[in-house]
Amino acid sequence: MSGASPTSGWPAMSIAQAHAILTGPGTVAEVVEAEVHGVRIKVWKNLPPTLGSVVELARTHGEATFLVHEDERVSYEAFYRAVGAFARELQAAGVRKGDRVALAMRNLPEWVVCAYGAAVAGAIATPLNAWWTGPELEYGLADSGARVLIVDAERYGRLAEHLRSCPALERIYVSREADEIAHPLVVRLEDVLGEPGAWERLPDQPLPDAGLGTDDDAALFYTSGTTGKPKGAVCTHRGINGNIFTSGVAVARAYLRRGEAPPTPDPADPQWCNLVAVPFFHVTGFIAMLNPAMARGAKLVMMRRWDTERALQLIERERVTQTGGVPTIAWQILEHPDRAKYDLSSLQLVAYGGAPSAPELVRRLKSTFAPLWPANGWGMTETSGTVTTHGFEDYQNRPDSCGPPVPVFELQIREPADGVTVLPTGEVGELWTKGPIARGYWNKPQATAETFVDGWLRTGDLARLDEEGFCYIVDRAKDMLIRGGENIYCIEVENVLYDHPAVMDAAVVGVAHKTLGEEPGAVVVLKPGASVDEAELRAHVAERLAAFKVPVAVRFLPETLPRNANGKVLKNELKQLFA
Repeated sequence: MSGASPTSGWPAMSIAQAHAILTGPGTVAEVVEAEVHGVRIKVWKNLPPTLGSVVELARTHGEATFLVHEDERVSYEAFYRAVGAFARELQAAGVRKGDRVALAMRNLPEWVVCAYGAAVAGAIATPLNAWWTGPELEYGLADSGARVLIVDAERYGRLAEHLRSCPALERIYVSREADEIAHPLVVRLEDVLGEPGAWERLPDQPLPDAGLGTDDDAALFYTSGTTGKPKGAVCTHRGINGNIFTSGVAVARAYLRRGEAPPTPDPADPQWCNLVAVPFFHVTGFIAMLNPAMARGAKLVMMRRWDTERALQLIERERVTQTGGVPTIAWQILEHPDRAKYDLSSLQLVAYGGAPSAPELVRRLKSTFAPLWPANGWGMTETSGTVTTHGFEDYQNRPDSCGPPVPVFELQIREPADGVTVLPTGEVGELWTKGPIARGYWNKPQATAETFVDGWLRTGDLARLDEEGFCYIVDRAKDMLIRGGENIYCIEVENVLYDHPAVMDAAVVGVAHKTLGEEPGAVVVLKPGASVDEAELRAHVAERLAAFKVPVAVRFLPETLPRNANGKVLKNELKQLFA
């Protein structure tokens, strides 16, 4: 990627003109209309039809390194053989098209193999949040009705006492277990695949054919809403694979906006390398990062957990070209006291989303790493990944925007009160989007009907569009805050606080944090005569929810929480308590 400055005539063309050139008839990224699940939408004509097709495409990269985990290295060829072996294992175990295969583990080469193996076998891959507690993981397994579970030893330890509450489970594959597990459903994953270093010696056989179509269900990603109960968004092969075209079109668009011809790939260029600092169980990690990287033939370097010093070492050692995920990562790289000790010259792109980013971030990144281009975007679990992209000069000039929509998505700003009236350019309202979105929520018809309306997704976010279609998120979905890319649904935490015998009233709000975006803060009113301190309430939540959901601070009010005439808590007033 070039770091050239804008030409004097920038922009040379509008977003619409650039998209017309890039997606017209005969182009690689050609866009056409098709009827999908009864709705006419824009689609990528040349999309790989299934996740299995992406695995086949990935194999063409041969012995190039695909996955790096500590001292382990897995080539694309070895990955292909392992995916096929696991898909055949699942089919032999009775897994059929549409069955759910759940994954609960940290980022490991096995995670990638098992997710794609499940998809190739025809199953619906169901990633569960590896940060969840035992009860939360139990809910995900029970709600999805997963027949198969793949876990690492740590997640198995959390789940062991909950397995009896998951009657649909028929087999559990445990990876990298510390001790032998005596359970009738447990199979050592290594007994099926061997260690990652041995995958290249697995049989060279074609991938099994499960009779999948582009609009069949591929994955079930858990999100949540104001009800506080997680909901599984059903993503199709089309929705997931569409992200393969997203970044390429965004880069090409930037060159056209400069008045330059988009670059063509050069096989002699160094391998693109992405330092993966976000979990694969998130849509960002799997759909927006992992799947496109496979199609491109990139090298993915995985970290067990984010550590800035270790990240700087890996950027230098592996010649990383891209990293990011959430704005937190970019801030920590910028502000690390030993940054200058490392050779970071290979970095070409820092891309992030999933949390609010300060407009100053793009300026700091550009001034600190002159050849580097920051990028951000916006999407949701329900959109199957990226909807808007933003980078290069456009991001510099509009640092508070998340960019225009990619060519297969449409955006509208509607009147929140009726959900029908489309508002004029520049006015703030509720953001709606249409395109290859998720099919709906798993086994939740009412929630699906409320959110997925005639092919449109009602996002719940407040936003505005400018005259060229750039989107500006003004506020996020009701009763949700984002801590370093992790969604925290306030009502879920509030319900746990209400369970404490001393609490009469409770509200959770976002507490601003420079790098994480925000953290949860709680405001409580105690029952008359009751007594409890901040530490006890935080411990109460920690026993029941994942650590990132625990309030960082608790404020006590002597009277009831402030509410409006409709009984809604005035959370903007409560935020002042943490200023």
